[in-house]
Amino acid sequence: MRKILKKLKDMPLRIISKVAFKTDSKNRVKNKQPSVRKASRQEQKEIPSLQETVIANTKFSHSENISFVRAMPEELPSFYDQDRIVLQVRDPHWLHSYWEIKAQTFEAVKNKLGDDFYRAKRVLRVYDVSNIMFNGSNANRFFDIIINDFANSWYIDTAGPGRSWCVDLGLMLPDGRFVTILRSNVVTTPLDGPSWITDEEWMIPDDMFARLYGMGFGLGRSSPVGGAWQERLKQGLFSSGLSSSPVKKIVKERNFWLKVDCELIVYGATEPDAKVTVQGAPIKLRPDGTFTLRYYLPDGKQVISVKAASADNLEERVITPIVTRETR
Repeated sequence: MRKILKKLKDMPLRIISKVAFKTDSKNRVKNKQPSVRKASRQEQKEIPSLQETVIANTKFSHSENISFVRAMPEELPSFYDQDRIVLQVRDPHWLHSYWEIKAQTFEAVKNKLGDDFYRAKRVLRVYDVSNIMFNGSNANRFFDIIINDFANSWYIDTAGPGRSWCVDLGLMLPDGRFVTILRSNVVTTPLDGPSWITDEEWMIPDDMFARLYGMGFGLGRSSPVGGAWQERLKQGLFSSGLSSSPVKKIVKERNFWLKVDCELIVYGATEPDAKVTVQGAPIKLRPDGTFTLRYYLPDGKQVISVKAASADNLEERVITPIVTRETR
């Protein structure tokens, strides 16, 4: 009995020692495994750091699949619900106009005209408003274009380059009256050739004019510059010290001088087939009915009577500008 109790008493110690031995033995086994060799400094340098990896990745662009949503094209509206007519220039001879009229505007015109509204024709009235402040009734001339009831734009052949134009959209009543519904802006067609207008900003002195024109064409009476003007040029040139004599003259140089002269430019327009006289002398019109005259303006009063007669001599217009020059 004592032997049995002694065995039971010693048993936990053996178990604990056995467990400890096994644990220790495992540790010893693990310790007996070959240790990992530490990497050398050179190998450590070859392993890139996180910062180096990020920098390297930024050197290369990686395409990404970006999906775009395809937008369906939107059509412009046919109407903007407003009363408007626009006139624009296509070239020196042609204009283009487009318009829109609200239904309420048509109803108002219809109520005002009554039965005449249904018998009226829709018309584009084209006004020549060159060189005037147009007030609706003082146009140089006008012509009508009959259009259909469904048109909202029209090309207009003016046959008048270098002119200003305005267009009315309206109704031509059976009795010949014209009722304006819309009036456009004013546009000017460009010239189809060189301009004949002489701007005062670009006027030049006589001596320079002589070098550019008189010297170039010669000082004969047949020169394009004109005989009377050539005489003035000769006097101005020779009085300033220039001479055809081979003897060289010594001219004292002036330090200060002033020379002033005046010219007068008269221009106008009428029907291309009209007959026009200025101070009783007939003049030739350009194809579009315009004309320009350039005069030497002496001191005193100049009466310039301009008379235009229609081709059939049934109408006549007279305009007389009076210009006075006084040099002091």
